[in-house]
Amino acid sequence: MKLYLLDYGAGNVRSLVNAIERLGHHIEFIQTADDFAKADKIIFPGVGAFGFAVQALRDKGFTECLRAYIASGRPLMGICVGMQVLFDGSDESPSEPGLGIFEGRVRLFDSTSKSVPHIGWNGAQVVHTDNSEPAPSVGADSRYYFVHSYAVPYTGQGQQQSYVHTATRYGDEAIVSSVWRDNVFATQFHPEKSGVAGLELIRSFIENDLIRSPASGCAIADTEVVDALSVRVIACLDVRANDAGDLVVTKGDQYDVRETSGDVRNLGKPVDLAARYFEEGADEVTFLNITSFRDRPFADTPMLEVLRQTSQRVFVPLTIGGGVRDVAEPDGSKVWPAVEVAGEYFRSGADKVSIGSDAVYAAEKYWERKAKGEAPLDGSTAIEQIANRYGRQAVVVSVDPRRVYVAGPEDAPTHHVIKTAAPGPSGEQFCWYQCTVKGGREPRDLDVWQLVTACQAMGAGEILLNCMDRDGTNSGYDLELVADVKAAVNIPVIASSGAGRPEHFSEAVEATKVDAVLAAGIFHRREVPIEAVKRHMDQRGIPVRITNEAVSQI
Repeated sequence: MKLYLLDYGAGNVRSLVNAIERLGHHIEFIQTADDFAKADKIIFPGVGAFGFAVQALRDKGFTECLRAYIASGRPLMGICVGMQVLFDGSDESPSEPGLGIFEGRVRLFDSTSKSVPHIGWNGAQVVHTDNSEPAPSVGADSRYYFVHSYAVPYTGQGQQQSYVHTATRYGDEAIVSSVWRDNVFATQFHPEKSGVAGLELIRSFIENDLIRSPASGCAIADTEVVDALSVRVIACLDVRANDAGDLVVTKGDQYDVRETSGDVRNLGKPVDLAARYFEEGADEVTFLNITSFRDRPFADTPMLEVLRQTSQRVFVPLTIGGGVRDVAEPDGSKVWPAVEVAGEYFRSGADKVSIGSDAVYAAEKYWERKAKGEAPLDGSTAIEQIANRYGRQAVVVSVDPRRVYVAGPEDAPTHHVIKTAAPGPSGEQFCWYQCTVKGGREPRDLDVWQLVTACQAMGAGEILLNCMDRDGTNSGYDLELVADVKAAVNIPVIASSGAGRPEHFSEAVEATKVDAVLAAGIFHRREVPIEAVKRHMDQRGIPVRITNEAVSQI
């Protein structure tokens, strides 16, 4: 069997290739139109915007080749945008027609009632009633990783009865999460990022002929589609070079990462530690690069190799932060625009990039232009460019705010002030949250509300909110800060900094409805295992992904 991957430049396909190789199979890349005739099976992944995908297929001369391949009856598996392109069109790019293999249109989620993008682990309920064998291996009790802002609404009526395989509910909306008709199977979720359950689904496509006979029909079962979205528990790894030049995972109190001996604190090797977290059930892994590597060519940046190696062993989403900006080569021979830097990270195995200081600078310019009556968005920022090419779900903004206490709102008239239940050192009843850059070392005249609303307007898909005043204290997240940011934006928010015991995680979710919770040092030192956090949250009735699947089975 000749298995091929249809890559049109869609970001991270390395994880899919690694997943296939982990299953003991080999896959070739379609590089020319002639390769379609050689393929016995094709996997068509997609990351980013619908319009970019359709245009890239057209520019490469692949559109009609793909239609002809599907018409030949050979199996195709689409993933995420690779599924959406099979429909008639998308509201994301109204002028770009889809392939029309399935009837229907891709629509934008309603963000008035929930966070958008839809990011996280959710269920996929099989809703058809036929008994085709073999069928795609979609586990009834499994959760799969979704990351998207647009989806095909699920109605269970009309033409959907001929192709819907699974449906998923996110808040008040039900969507089509996988389709299966004739020789085409496709998922809205990312099986290559869905742990053991996802890899088993990929295996079922590769090792079986998932052909649904038209005679079998596809009646929709009369069943309620329930929301099974879980709160994500994320492990974060601060990575830097030690004095010997080796990359290590470190942690400190507000970036003070040296022991009393003067040595950089070493809590493990990045790849090995990330693999451990995957095995322990982490829903995502985030790398924060806190070493500049300015003396090396960008292509030799050690974090690229960390991502490559990690994506061979870790099959949950990976985020990389630190250094996602315009990068100049040491000899001045080239400047890498931030969007190209992000592209290299994606091709090395990252699913999302995290932007910190550059987001603050971009937000400052956003508000300056708005104050002058100018258009606040000009397309020049890294956030805008990366979101336009790879989708807003690929852009995380990392926020490092500190409290500034004031006697009253009149003492900070240009900032968003809140009344606090934790008075300041002189009894102040109010505070505002000041944004910082350079790892919290430099304060800026910008508050957290101004930053996150500007970044959302620029196209950011998620906020990583570091409670700097709580960092290293193990006293719990700053719930007032988290709640304030949740109220400011309708994109997902991750609470970070301050957790010291399982109750802190559940407290943050129950008090603020935050979308994800993150920790670092307590996980590294095994003071609080990830399993203990999830078990506690589950006992509190908070939906979490509990997996009993052994990684060794894949």
